Amino acid sequence: MALDPSGTINKQEPIAVLGMGCRLPGGVESPEQFWQLLAEGREAIGEIPSDRWDLQRHHDPDPRRPLHQHVRRAGLVDGIDQFDPALFGISGREAQCMDPQQRLLLEVCWRAMEAGAQPLEQLRGRSVGVFMGISSADYSALLWASENQYLTPDNEPFILTGNTGCIAANRISYAFDLKGPSFTVDTACSSSLVALHLACESLRRGESELALAGGVQALIHPGIQMSFCKAGLLSPSGHCRSFDAEADGYVRSEGAGAVLLKPLRAALRDGDPIEAVIRGTAVNSDGRSQGIAAPSQKAQMACVLAAYTAAGLSPAVAQYVEAHGTGTRQGDPIELRALGAVLGAGRSAAKPCLVGSVKSNLGHGETAAGITGLIKTVLCLKHRQIPASLHYSRPNPSVDLHGLGLKVSDALMPFPAEDQELVASVSSFGFGGTNAHAVLSASPVVAR
Repeated sequence: MALDPSGTINKQEPIAVLGMGCRLPGGVESPEQFWQLLAEGREAIGEIPSDRWDLQRHHDPDPRRPLHQHVRRAGLVDGIDQFDPALFGISGREAQCMDPQQRLLLEVCWRAMEAGAQPLEQLRGRSVGVFMGISSADYSALLWASENQYLTPDNEPFILTGNTGCIAANRISYAFDLKGPSFTVDTACSSSLVALHLACESLRRGESELALAGGVQALIHPGIQMSFCKAGLLSPSGHCRSFDAEADGYVRSEGAGAVLLKPLRAALRDGDPIEAVIRGTAVNSDGRSQGIAAPSQKAQMACVLAAYTAAGLSPAVAQYVEAHGTGTRQGDPIELRALGAVLGAGRSAAKPCLVGSVKSNLGHGETAAGITGLIKTVLCLKHRQIPASLHYSRPNPSVDLHGLGLKVSDALMPFPAEDQELVASVSSFGFGGTNAHAVLSASPVVAR
């Protein structure tokens, strides 16, 4: 347990990221492929294929109802229906009733442990925590609507475990025989970054000696997509134009990511690979704002400041922030003002904090968004470069970026101030008001 001289828990104990795993749109099946997509400035959003759902049934071409037209595009994972159940000791009939989100999490956690040089046999039976963000239950709706097309007396008993939210984490603990805390988190779009915060706190308390943190989303049933369309949240242009004057909403996407974590002192002691260091995290709520789904600038500011306070760092040292950046007319200006109020304070006008959003590449992964942004930020620190935030040409006119000490990263560029410690952070906000922020720095053992 990390204790300070007074015998209390050290809340500023840095946490090492040992390994990462991801499956994301654009054929991305590894962090290396993810970085290639980011560095090349590619977008992984495309038309929803007919084998996912019936576009003719759910697309309304009537120009008098424009909010119904933009259901044709999303960021989708290749081969989401493919899974090797035997690898995880699961029968084929059980796998058929498993939500693809559970399958994706098993795969990315396996890869995170492998990348972190932690052989599974050495982790079995140990206090390894599992903290996963998940919310949607599209697959169960599809199963019950199938009129027994997929259900038989042989596999129906597996529906409950295959589609219950808590099992998304519990199955990982079961499959790998991990004895630490194991639970799921649902705070909508901030779920996976909240899961990361809880994992770090568990490590600092000594409750877990290592931890897996992540999140997942799969777009299986069109119902939620239709609801978001009718609510006017999705982009008619089919792009996430984060921070841009033409921003008109977001595009939904799916995917999964996980990171393997360990207290930094223990990782250095054991000679583990270290991708980056989590210096501090924070979580809070908007409380009573203008509406339950309306963001609060004050609450976001407080969350960002709390994360830097926990990290023991001045916000003015941050060189990059991976914003939530959905590309909505209401959300982007509020977030930018909150980030600028904290990160821009005391900053030289000649050295603005760069800001970007991976949603411009992949779309909005909702419950997987926070972990996707975190993995991107770790890759930025590892490669010492910041990719372009796509579809950005003219800043939102309601936000004074220069006055806020911010600048949108619109091209692949090196981290500013190469002679200083590299510091970056990640924001994630749930539409019910749960905010999360994480502060990271570069690995202390990266060869220069």
